[in-house]
Amino acid sequence: MGRLGGQLRVLPGAVIGWDMAAALALGHALGVPPLAMAELLPVIEAVMVVKLNEQMEHAHGREEG
Repeated sequence: MGRLGGQLRVLPGAVIGWDMAAALALGHALGVPPLAMAELLPVIEAVMVVKLNEQMEHAHGREEG
C-alpha cells in the first residue's frame, strides 16, 4: 500500500481515497490476485483516509473535541 502514496484523490483540505484504477493496476503488476484486491483495498483505503485526514487536522491545529 505504501506504493500508492502518489495515487491519492484529494479535495482542498481532505483526502478522499485512492485512485482505484491505479491501485488495481499496481496490484495486477505485482501479481496480487484480483479477489484479494477487491476484498482488501476498500477496507485499507477507509483506514488510510481517516488517518491521513486526522494527521492533516492535527497539523493545522483543528483537533476535534
